[in-house]
Amino acid sequence: MIVRQWRGRTTAADAEAYFRHVTENVFPSLAGLAGHRGAYLLRRTVDGPGGEHVEFLAATLWTSLEAVQAFAGPDIDLAVVEPQAKAVLADADRLAAHYEVAFGECRQD
Repeated sequence: MIVRQWRGRTTAADAEAYFRHVTENVFPSLAGLAGHRGAYLLRRTVDGPGGEHVEFLAATLWTSLEAVQAFAGPDIDLAVVEPQAKAVLADADRLAAHYEVAFGECRQD
């Protein structure tokens, strides 16, 4: 299992628009791709230029680096950021990072 991780930051005012875009458009579109196994979107409030910002960390789960490449293209390290997301992001990572899952456990109780 591979985790692809990427971060972007919005102003506090644009945070809800970014959240909606990712959860209503991006993540549902990923669900139909071969090798995609799920996604998490984490958020935290941070100080940024001009005041409070919201940082989002997107973690998507894939069966293999080949599955990531089918989504991201030949250079899997380049971030994939849609124009609608760019419109509300104040700052974003240019590169994504990939991690092999060494251990995993998820409890929902």
